[in-house]
Amino acid sequence: MRLNRRDFFKMTGAVSLLAASNSLLAATNKPKKVNNRSSKPNVIYILADDLGYGDLGCYGQQLIKTPSIDRMASEGMKFTQHYAGSALCAPSRCCLITGKHTGHTFVRNNKPLPYEGNLPIPKDEVTIAEVMKKGGYVTACIGKWGLGYPGSEGDPNNQGFDHWFGYNCQRQAHNYYPTHLWRNADRVELSGNQNGGQKEYSHDLLTKEALEFIENNKDKPFFLYLPYTIPHTKFQVPELGEYADKDWEKNEKIQAAMISRMDGDVGKILGLLAKTGLDRDTLVIFTSDNGAHGAGGTLKKFKASGDLRAKKGSLYEGGIRVPMVARWPENIKAGSATDHISAFWDILPTCCDIAGVNVPEGVDGLSLLPALLGEDQQQETHDYLYWELGAQQALRKGNWKLIRRWNRKNKKVIKTELYDLAGDISETENLADKHPDRVSEMLTVMNSARRNSKEFKAPYDA
Repeated sequence: MRLNRRDFFKMTGAVSLLAASNSLLAATNKPKKVNNRSSKPNVIYILADDLGYGDLGCYGQQLIKTPSIDRMASEGMKFTQHYAGSALCAPSRCCLITGKHTGHTFVRNNKPLPYEGNLPIPKDEVTIAEVMKKGGYVTACIGKWGLGYPGSEGDPNNQGFDHWFGYNCQRQAHNYYPTHLWRNADRVELSGNQNGGQKEYSHDLLTKEALEFIENNKDKPFFLYLPYTIPHTKFQVPELGEYADKDWEKNEKIQAAMISRMDGDVGKILGLLAKTGLDRDTLVIFTSDNGAHGAGGTLKKFKASGDLRAKKGSLYEGGIRVPMVARWPENIKAGSATDHISAFWDILPTCCDIAGVNVPEGVDGLSLLPALLGEDQQQETHDYLYWELGAQQALRKGNWKLIRRWNRKNKKVIKTELYDLAGDISETENLADKHPDRVSEMLTVMNSARRNSKEFKAPYDA
């Protein structure tokens, strides 16, 4: 039986009052027990790395086969206007984990350190894992982290994750045959010959760990954050599969094989949920951390950005608009789609809504639960979405998109662009000169949407 939002909160014993602050009242009753487990739904959030808006069959891909994710879309909901936190790895993940856009997040760009790991998010940041733990969930991060070196305050185990396995350092995650991964505080060596003389493919290890986590926690509510590294370069895959005999360049074959391999593992996860009887109790979301990398000719070959302009690293649509599909049988309408404008910072408040806990202060996101349940009239909408990355800024307000690019040296604006996405998702016609009043209005919002960062100096700092 499909639930509406009111029935959902009756089931979980939570009462939702979405006030202007977007906060949520805590649950007033204990959730019902079904088969010795809480009736609160599990949440599995699968994050691809550098997968473009046009890289999936359900978003128009013609050459790369993604039947499992396409099945998710046919059995669930496809978001057509969902945005990543940023156009690069670390800041995008920070937006997801903290529920804040890049005008407020601690990490606003990739920032390598001279040793393994990345700039750690502070211990006082409230993360999605911490709010899920507060709601009674077992939490795991399996994949690529990139928000704090091992043992730092930004280490996954210090940010609310009960279990952690994968790459701590995003630079090391460029290699699918690494010397080691991390399991909680333990370094797992992978340097020896294994599996018949072949080193183990890291993606396969992540999937194995994820399946084991689901199996081991099937009797309690769990939150699994699964940030895969596919299809980020390097171009490495154990086998080319159905693409081996294609008349394509080598990198194109590898890219396609990597994406299809990941898709197959999404299918394994869906299969395990069905086998364990968790299918109807689990919300599964699949998306990407930013736009397509486009390396090795793959941007053109596969039309990886779809009809969107540019790719990873850019604040044009091709760098930040990403595919997102959500599946939750009997709750999300099969074969549905939404053009609701949403972003990574909405995921944390959505999880709060599901878990029945308060949304932390300072969060920029809005819960997507009404949209997921098909209750569009109850879905709150953003006044604007904001991004900044290096010398770029972008603001979306309604169907209008403003982009401002700066000169780092003299701190002067190089160009201001205005696009009407309602009829120009490819951002081909700059309308700034035709709509100066709208530009002025949006610049005011853009300037107020952020605060300066000590760690990430920008030419637009006040």
